[in-house]
Amino acid sequence: MSNYYGLMEKIQSKKAKVGVIGLGYVGLPLAVELANSGYSVYGIDVDKAKVAQLKKGSSYIIDVNEEELNKAQQANNFIPTTDFSAIKQLDCVSICVPTPLTKSQEPDMSYIQSAVEQIKKYLHEDLLIVLESTTYPGTTEELIEVELLKMGYKAGENYFLCFSPERVDPGNKNYNTKNTPKVLGGTTKFCTELGVLLYSNFIDKVIPVSSPKVAEMSKLLENTFRSINIAFINEMAMLCDRLNIDIWETIEAANTKPFGFMKFTPGPGIGGHCIPLDPMYLAWKAKSSNFYSRFIELAQEINKTMPDYVYNKVSYALNKHQKSIMGSKILILGMAYKPNIDDLRESPGLDIYNLLEENGASLSYHDPHAQTFKDRTGEVINSVELEYENLTDFDCVVVITNHAFYDYEKILSYSKLIVDTRNVFEDNSNLKVHKIGYSHPLSEEIVNQG
Repeated sequence: MSNYYGLMEKIQSKKAKVGVIGLGYVGLPLAVELANSGYSVYGIDVDKAKVAQLKKGSSYIIDVNEEELNKAQQANNFIPTTDFSAIKQLDCVSICVPTPLTKSQEPDMSYIQSAVEQIKKYLHEDLLIVLESTTYPGTTEELIEVELLKMGYKAGENYFLCFSPERVDPGNKNYNTKNTPKVLGGTTKFCTELGVLLYSNFIDKVIPVSSPKVAEMSKLLENTFRSINIAFINEMAMLCDRLNIDIWETIEAANTKPFGFMKFTPGPGIGGHCIPLDPMYLAWKAKSSNFYSRFIELAQEINKTMPDYVYNKVSYALNKHQKSIMGSKILILGMAYKPNIDDLRESPGLDIYNLLEENGASLSYHDPHAQTFKDRTGEVINSVELEYENLTDFDCVVVITNHAFYDYEKILSYSKLIVDTRNVFEDNSNLKVHKIGYSHPLSEEIVNQG
């Protein structure tokens, strides 16, 4: 076996040089945390603009403040680069590249494969490789171990290989890279030991598991669990709408039970990189074993229908005010997929915007965090200025993302008509507010209260 104990000593003493490939929502927080714990870190990304921005000490990730970034760079512990040849001098490397779905809803492994090709160019003995990108069970062995074995490198002997799924929750004020427990599985005992040693030096708790497959599966299990429960509560919201029952009040009532119930809330759809994608990775892998998960497919179907449900709620609300979507001035508040962040990945707000646009609405949007996006035609849409007193100019205001930035009392005061997808207006007495998951029994008496 190669110099296992030498690498162990380097990692323990923080003399090891560590690389992070991919400086997005996962990679950049990881790299900065590593650097500020005392490691010399090379952040490698193909995006020249991102690397240039980082070199100037400017962060583009909400979970990495510029004070932490500059602290790492001033200590010469964080070196952003586009040069993959840095791998030649590294002792450890974490792969944090995107894993999207193709148009046919199959895993797109091209980013991982590209990263592996670069590693192969500069591969050397005693290198610890950790894949963090969310993917299907078996990826670590199939796309990395098998490829490096062709070059004569055997995991656990010439180099060391692990999988440790990212658990990033953008904008979470309570949990970050350091204090979120980290699952890790190596291809051999020695691989696991080295991986646990590295991550334990800058993360509070590391949970070793028996194999990369278990670690890969654990991430998909976490997010498939969430997807299915979100789909269930979304379906209950649509049912309560039909029955004139307030789903939000119902959830709070059920949540008083101290056991056997876990609170999930409905919304305009699912967004982010994890919930919309991860279950489909698992479903795809299951099919290769001739297993078809009805739960996953059904949950995906229900969650994907939520933007259409919101569109229909907007149409219904406008009809009650003797207006149609065609030609109505509509303002969308919030475009990010969840509150207080700028992340637009898979945001249901984008689908709702496109549905309204396709049907002739005169649309504007405001988001204090996400200033631009591209519509279905590729046109760049800019966030408008928000002046509360000017809300009277709009036929309908649609709350998609419940950012803390918004003054909801003023929104209620100045708006003629509101469609609320997040239950920011809990009082059901105001008939100009239409909520998902609730159809007011007095809706036939709705008049324009603007």
